[in-house]
Amino acid sequence: MNKAVLFVVLTVMIDAIGIGLIIPVLPTLVEQVNGGTAAAIAIWLVILTSTFSLMQFLFGPVLGNLSDRFGRRPVLLISLVVLGIDYLVMAVATSIWVLLFGRIIAGITAATNSTASAYMADISKPDEKAARFGLIGAAFGMGFVIGPILGGTLAGFGTRAPFYVAAALAFGNAIFGSIVLVETVDDRIRRPFEWRRANPLGAFNSIGKIPGLRNLLFVFFLYQMAFASYSSIWAIYTGTRYGWSEQTIGFSLTIFGLSFALVSALLIRPAIRWLGERGCVIYGHVGDILIFILIGAMSSGFWLLILTPLAALPGIITPALQGMMSKAVGDDAQGELQGALTSASAVAMIPAPLVMGAVFAVFSTPDAAIPIPGAPFFVASVVMCFALLVFLRTRPPSTSV
Repeated sequence: MNKAVLFVVLTVMIDAIGIGLIIPVLPTLVEQVNGGTAAAIAIWLVILTSTFSLMQFLFGPVLGNLSDRFGRRPVLLISLVVLGIDYLVMAVATSIWVLLFGRIIAGITAATNSTASAYMADISKPDEKAARFGLIGAAFGMGFVIGPILGGTLAGFGTRAPFYVAAALAFGNAIFGSIVLVETVDDRIRRPFEWRRANPLGAFNSIGKIPGLRNLLFVFFLYQMAFASYSSIWAIYTGTRYGWSEQTIGFSLTIFGLSFALVSALLIRPAIRWLGERGCVIYGHVGDILIFILIGAMSSGFWLLILTPLAALPGIITPALQGMMSKAVGDDAQGELQGALTSASAVAMIPAPLVMGAVFAVFSTPDAAIPIPGAPFFVASVVMCFALLVFLRTRPPSTSV
């Protein structure tokens, strides 16, 4: 792995670790700076989490388009430095409003995933792109595993300790990037920055004008929404239906994160070679549909735990979709495309917890007319069926020259 690829992988991993680091301590920190009842703390946690996702939705295309104009290197390095400063601010925060401001800035700078993906597209040959995007998925998966574990461990040194470590990681990676990162945007592909293309709706519209990409963007959104069922309902579903403890739930998520990282890092390249990108998307959807049905129907917590690694196999969908879309746009629009994908992923996280939570509440209560505790995962399988139908009806986009 060359140093530039390593830097991009580390950037995505540090973003994910930074998110996970503060999850174990954020409720306690909110209580310390704002007080209030458990219900009030829960409301603030929802506000802080939603604000982060909203900023990613709004600023993914902005940073992507800025990188198309000014280059990937300055956008990535400046964002890492600002992210490090932001963690330090949150570490010393004594007001809930400072924490909210911190989450706003963190959401903006964490949208560098779009720029990191654009840089990866820049340095990859067309037939390497899906596999390289798989490395980004692997990095996020490992960050998803490492972050909460490290955050829980550091919490023993104080509620603020994880923020200082997150800041150190961001600053350290910025220094590494300043040494190894070579700019990939030159005058041949540089283009003016335009606000009409840098907002999420403008980016969606611009990308959607390329034949086939509008549908692929919609398929990507549907997949992200179905995938969000894990993060939005997994803990309460397994705890309620199987009586899993917090430790068992954490163990299952660790297994899933490691499996997802291994699939993204090791399986993408051979899968693309055997099935092609289109085949990976099709078989990945079929696999996800079956897995969601099995999760919803599984009556044994033991067998669900055994099934958990298999749930990561459809992780080949995202890099295959990204590879298809990246090859269909010009070199001067890679940032815009990845920004649009970041926004699509962020906005998918908004309705998913509401829909899955409401479905679970309706079908899991003792007095439910038809008790189906696994209903949210059946809904996710229906979403995946719809996404597959849209994909099958979409003509593969042409490769951009």
